[in-house]
Amino acid sequence: MKVTVAATQMACGWDREANIANAERLVRAAAQQGANVILIQELFEAPYFCKDHIAKHFELALPIAENPAIRRLSKVAAELGVVLPLSVFERAQNTYFNTLVMVDADGMTLGIYRKSHIPESPGYHEKFYFSPGDTGFKVWPTRFGTLGVAVCWDQWFPEAARAMALMGAEILLYPTAIGSEPQDPTLDSRYHWQRAMQGHAAANIMPLVASNRIGSEQGEKLSVTFYGHSFIADHTGEVVAQADDHSEQVITASFDLDEIRKYRHAWGVFRDRRPDLYGPLLKLDGGRG
Repeated sequence: MKVTVAATQMACGWDREANIANAERLVRAAAQQGANVILIQELFEAPYFCKDHIAKHFELALPIAENPAIRRLSKVAAELGVVLPLSVFERAQNTYFNTLVMVDADGMTLGIYRKSHIPESPGYHEKFYFSPGDTGFKVWPTRFGTLGVAVCWDQWFPEAARAMALMGAEILLYPTAIGSEPQDPTLDSRYHWQRAMQGHAAANIMPLVASNRIGSEQGEKLSVTFYGHSFIADHTGEVVAQADDHSEQVITASFDLDEIRKYRHAWGVFRDRRPDLYGPLLKLDGGRG
């Protein structure tokens, strides 16, 4: 199967409908370029509100069935025949999650993934807003391949990528929101961020798509400048498409999943795994405490 994937990147303001409309415009642009699977950045309905501890931001969260982005973009997915993984702020009764909704090319929701790893650092106070995900890692067979999707901070954990690969993923996707580090203006993590995911693509021998936001956003006490650099890596980890650090963009790349599967199986990285030796991964301190 030949599949064209796309990553988008954009800036977000406090007009929710305008952000959703902008996301739709980029999805349509990607589809016009032949994209079958289109990745929008993390939490694209609003600015990245986790810069501060502000309780009123919980009002942004909605049950999945009531979310306007899912309602609108599911119709767009069906119209265009494209797969859309959608990152939203979910309210589930009295609990809140950073959630990914997988919408197939017929507009139907295949399921949800709730972000597993929740960061807490200056400017990225997600533990105030989100409970750790309870879904486990997820992969979905879609019209355009079996997709594994994790969210932002999840990308720093190779275990997440490997788990999705073992579950049958053929492409890995990471919507994200990352930029400047308010505690250290000299720290630029964009290439570290990218190389970590290139390693996931190379180690699991499958393409990877990352979508990040752009723009400077002011919080109550600090600002964060998001550095874009959305990219697509091939099954060897090579970056084959790359956005810049400031422009609204759509990037695409095409892959033959059947040929990549043959390459992956011949390489032997899954044949030669030794799960009997991986016990230390099940303990926070490697089992030496």
